[in-house]
Amino acid sequence: MPRKFFKKYTPHPERIRRIKGLGVIAHLLANPSLWHLHRHSVAKAFANGLFWMAIPIPSQMLAAAVVSIFTRANLPLSIVLVWISNPFTMAPIFYFNYRIGSLLVSHPPRDDLKFELSWHWISTTLGDLWLPLYLGSLIVGGALAISSYVVIHLFWRWHVSRTWEKRIHMRRQSRSEND
Repeated sequence: MPRKFFKKYTPHPERIRRIKGLGVIAHLLANPSLWHLHRHSVAKAFANGLFWMAIPIPSQMLAAAVVSIFTRANLPLSIVLVWISNPFTMAPIFYFNYRIGSLLVSHPPRDDLKFELSWHWISTTLGDLWLPLYLGSLIVGGALAISSYVVIHLFWRWHVSRTWEKRIHMRRQSRSEND
């Protein structure tokens, strides 16, 4: 079961408090709800991680970690979900966000862009791209956050009810076999 696997590898809150390098934030990270896997913390972690995954900022993991601490979402899961936008997936994700933003601001998307990793390209081209990119990223991130939160809650409830139904069925079978 995934819960047992994660519980085996997640640190104990007391162990986190004793890490001297964490200093002031050690008491924040020692909150047990940041490390437990339950319906609310997992749903919040999915919403948080997928939102920040869609936002094109250099410190996505830090933003996800800070929001996880204050919303008491599962911290490791939030950070792992941010990794969906990695060097291989970043371009298609942000291009999709840019296209959505272009539709919303009635700005025709520029298809003639030739990406160059240089300050000159960034300074001349980013002025045209930033509004549709960030607006699209906020819309896509918000939609992913809301839909993942709802889907995780629904899936979790369905899974729990199915597990209970199986238990009841197994008990009835064992009773009928014993009679």
